[in-house]
Amino acid sequence: MTASDAPATHLIIISDREPLAWVLEYQRMAFPAGRAQQSLSLKKGDEALLYTTRGCFGNPTRDLGRVIGQATLTSEVSTLDQPVSFGERRFTEGCRLRIHGLVPFRDGVVLRDLVNDLEVFPDPRTWSVRMRRASLKLPERDAALIKRELQPLLKPYGSVVGDYSLKRR
Repeated sequence: MTASDAPATHLIIISDREPLAWVLEYQRMAFPAGRAQQSLSLKKGDEALLYTTRGCFGNPTRDLGRVIGQATLTSEVSTLDQPVSFGERRFTEGCRLRIHGLVPFRDGVVLRDLVNDLEVFPDPRTWSVRMRRASLKLPERDAALIKRELQPLLKPYGSVVGDYSLKRR
């Protein structure tokens, strides 16, 4: 296996609680129509680190952007037979995930605290600009750092997924 064939690690960026609940419940990821080209860098077997933005839960002054879970893509990204809609946004591309672990609700790795140590953000002052997308491929060193911080916080998927349900909010 060459380095280009090795599975990559991507930060999957989720900015609203309704799509987050869908991703976690169905273990699927969907990408908006305008971001379809970007999603093609994800491949079956790649790792996904699930990241919720500050605004994901409707209170960006209280909440922080956090890495909350770890998953593997179990299918290629492809056009969905039935697009998924959240509000006025349509998501036309998608893939299946197997979520290995989640952190308890409102816990996780605060990405802002690691920005100065991550290669993916060449200018730490403007790091949040790079987060305005559906996914971000991470250099191996960055992925290792985030996973090292995330690992002790992870719980089995089934034991915490219900805490993210919209019915509980």
